[in-house]
Amino acid sequence: MGKPRVTVNTEDPNGRNQTFHDNQTGRNMNREQFVKSINNGRYEDYHVRNINNVDTPCSNPDSSKNNNLG
Repeated sequence: MGKPRVTVNTEDPNGRNQTFHDNQTGRNMNREQFVKSINNGRYEDYHVRNINNVDTPCSNPDSSKNNNLG
């Protein structure tokens, strides 16, 4: 199995994912840009959850542990 579509580049001190890399297009995004792209339908395998009042990108659940954001 290849790389997941999106990987996390950096986390804040609390472990919240902050910057992301699209392995397919080479695009780097901050959390707000990734959330906007998910909401615009560009990443069908991801969704946005509100965690502690912060919109947070999450990979859609499935049976594989290889494609989770991390």
